[in-house]
Amino acid sequence: MANLGKDIELTYMGHSTFKIKSAQGKILILDPWVDGNPMCPDNLKKIDHVDILAITHAHFDHIGDSVRIGNEFQPKVVGIYETCVWLNSKGVKNILPMNKGGTQEVDGIKFTMVHADHSCGIQEEDGTITYGGEAVGYVIEFENGFKVYHAGDTAVFSDMKLIAEIYKPELIMIPIGDLFTMSPLEAAHACRFLSPKYVIPMHYGTFPLLTGTPEQLINLTQDIEGIEIIKLKPGETLT
Repeated sequence: MANLGKDIELTYMGHSTFKIKSAQGKILILDPWVDGNPMCPDNLKKIDHVDILAITHAHFDHIGDSVRIGNEFQPKVVGIYETCVWLNSKGVKNILPMNKGGTQEVDGIKFTMVHADHSCGIQEEDGTITYGGEAVGYVIEFENGFKVYHAGDTAVFSDMKLIAEIYKPELIMIPIGDLFTMSPLEAAHACRFLSPKYVIPMHYGTFPLLTGTPEQLINLTQDIEGIEIIKLKPGETLT
């Protein structure tokens, strides 16, 4: 099982949503979709505290609770510029906009925004689509030096090799559901490009259309030495 370093806890909240307690006790939620998330356990739907939100893109299944959580707890919100401006228009105050290739440090945690190959439209209440910038991923370096890569929603792309070469994330969270993102086949190639120690599959099983499974990814990566596929169930925590 993964060794995240001293005092880090990573909890899978279902779909692409994760809660991470950093080495210094900061609470980070990645892609905050909680209330409407059918994979999120009931005991995790009540948010007591959050210091940082990080948003990969503005589709409902990644940003669904960002306005509510942002206004209620006033966390620092990391996202691409256009999505942050949209959140600010909804009353969210502590936005920290950035763009691909940039790095910023938030409460001792370094966020590097990297490419994702996906769309990013914000569906308004009246059904219209607002441009939300581009979809992204994050390489996150915690206070103890441990690095994770949350790919967001993406297709596989060969520049994942550069993410591995430059940032060297030890743990990656990658989508496998197919149709809207990579399937296990493409995700297996992403694992070869990224050469991580640990892989957490995400963005699968939430809806019937998301047909990829962790078992398929495990079968497709059996030839890769030194990699561990961690099938986290929603509600489970790595420490």
